[in-house]
Amino acid sequence: MDRGSVFRRCGCRDQATGRLLGSGCPRLSSRRHGTWYFSIELPSSAGDRRRVRRGGFASRSAAVAALEAVSGTAPGPAQGLRVEEWLERWLASRVSLRASTSRGYAAHVRGYLVPYLGGIPLAELAPGDVQGMFTAIIRGEVALGRPVSPATLRRIHATLRAALNAAVRAGLIAVNPGRWPELPAAARPRPQVWTPAMTELWQREGRRPAVGVWTAEQTAQFLGHVRSHRLYALLHLVALRGLRRGEAAGLRWADLDLDAATLTVTGQLQQLGGRLVTGAPKSEAGRRVVALDRTTIAALRAHQVRQQAERAAAGAGWAKSGYVFTTPVGRPVAPDGLTRLFRRLVAESGLPPVTLHGLRHGAATLALAAGTDLKIVADQLGHSTITLTADTYTSVLPHTARAAADTTAALLFPAHPRQVRTRRPGLRPGRRPVPARAWHRRSQHKRRALDGTGRTGRERQPVIVYLAMPPARPCGLERDAWRLG
Repeated sequence: MDRGSVFRRCGCRDQATGRLLGSGCPRLSSRRHGTWYFSIELPSSAGDRRRVRRGGFASRSAAVAALEAVSGTAPGPAQGLRVEEWLERWLASRVSLRASTSRGYAAHVRGYLVPYLGGIPLAELAPGDVQGMFTAIIRGEVALGRPVSPATLRRIHATLRAALNAAVRAGLIAVNPGRWPELPAAARPRPQVWTPAMTELWQREGRRPAVGVWTAEQTAQFLGHVRSHRLYALLHLVALRGLRRGEAAGLRWADLDLDAATLTVTGQLQQLGGRLVTGAPKSEAGRRVVALDRTTIAALRAHQVRQQAERAAAGAGWAKSGYVFTTPVGRPVAPDGLTRLFRRLVAESGLPPVTLHGLRHGAATLALAAGTDLKIVADQLGHSTITLTADTYTSVLPHTARAAADTTAALLFPAHPRQVRTRRPGLRPGRRPVPARAWHRRSQHKRRALDGTGRTGRERQPVIVYLAMPPARPCGLERDAWRLG
């Protein structure tokens, strides 16, 4: 039976080749250099065995305790087990997490949970201790000028709740004391389009939304600015098809079918402790096939030609990684490096600031503004439900919002059709028509004047309804003549 091993490693690399030095680093002779790791081979559910390797422990004893927790040889829970010891043991036992999730758990444990709760015996941990920790975090970070967002507080709480739930299942405590702390409400930040008014406010006062999204014109301006960059195809792909940062960095040529105009997302590239790790997509819905438009296909073909030229120039130094987007020597690009590159390119363009993930938000907003069905947009982004898509992308482009407002108003207040009046023969322009009753009286006076009989004329109804009247009221003899016809 493999009992595992414990060793010390660092992240130093050879300056010539860029490879990790590993156990050959000369600085490992110093106790302060590097961190402790453990490695063990464990059976898997498929019947074979797999190697489990975890690191980042501050001391050898902590690595040994984690190894014992994973291998199942750790002694039974002692009465004086502290929160810090349990958190380290729980963290080391989580072997099926994605790299980013494991990194987030470790950051919460070592940055917040251990400093505030680590010295308390696990059996004596109370809800008041948990509430006091969050109160101290909020006040302390505000005093340092770096307030913690409500979303970060809830992620810290999720880590603590998961660790204490594991302690309940292990029989170490009866109930979870970290279930119901009072935390600030965390609202999901919604993308906001950089309208001219918001852009002017940013230029004048530096104010910016939590998640900014470019308009179609601004996105086109940015793509025109970076067209000559060697990673233009990556930025074009994120801006139009909405790939995540790790998905774009982890894209391989085997995942592309340019003739069929499709792209298959099968994984993502993540950074963990200075290392690049290949992992599964963010969710099961992240495994998807994305349709490509003709401009994206043209950008990818041009990028392929450029990469072949770089490969020929690198010669034997080219790394056959198979990735679409690489360094000039064929190595995969780091997601954090893409973030820094994008930030620099946005600053050079002079456009309002957005993040690389905001460029993905912009692709979704543009698709919805173009009238794309919500289900299609959700599939394109890799969302599990359209509810997430609808809740996140409630913003639309200004001209689309105006068109929707006009369409809604037209249902209640339709534009009145222009009435076209046909002028009766003999009715000169500028003369106003006379009501039918007035014409009836005047026709009686006219008949009496013509035949002198004094008949009322009721037996005959007038046929002509309109009569031209002069523009001004006559007076004197002219009025008498007008009455007589």
